[in-house]
Amino acid sequence: MLKISEAVIVEGKYDKLKLSNFLDTLIIETNGFSIYKDKEKLKFIRRLAKERGIIILTDSDHSGFQIRNFIAGGVPDGRVKHIYIPDIYGTEKRKTQPSKEGKLGVEGMSDELLKKLFDSVGVMSEPVSGKIPITTYDLYDAGISGRPNAAEKKKKLLKELDLPEFLSTKSLLTYLNSTMTKDEFLSICEKL
Repeated sequence: MLKISEAVIVEGKYDKLKLSNFLDTLIIETNGFSIYKDKEKLKFIRRLAKERGIIILTDSDHSGFQIRNFIAGGVPDGRVKHIYIPDIYGTEKRKTQPSKEGKLGVEGMSDELLKKLFDSVGVMSEPVSGKIPITTYDLYDAGISGRPNAAEKKKKLLKELDLPEFLSTKSLLTYLNSTMTKDEFLSICEKL
């Protein structure tokens, strides 16, 4: 696993699944062109760029470049890195026909190639420290997951942290571990 501090922005869920095989970081899907209308998600991506930097990894087709340019246009200079996948023609395993332009997307790339591409942009590794991680049990214990009224409490936490309500529990956990200590998290939960 490659643990990096920047958040990674991809187009869809299959791209996210592919990267989850070897990346330990927050991965956000744009859901394709839905990002144009999802102001909350765009605001969140811009916030991530300011706080930790982002890496944009979209397909090498026309649509991928449109999405990339739209996101990068609203991010401060020096807070975004771009990874471009090569033009490789073919069909992804889950599809019966190639894409409109015939190119493989992020999900069609090998893990080895993607690792090289991440290495080529000089991703920042997370420092290894004695920090005690926030776990899924901590979320459960705080009443944010797996308990009655957990959805309400999670919503309050997301609002308190100024995070979008679409954030999954797994993404929330990744975000928490990258921005605060366990004690800070517990302190916030006590106030909810």
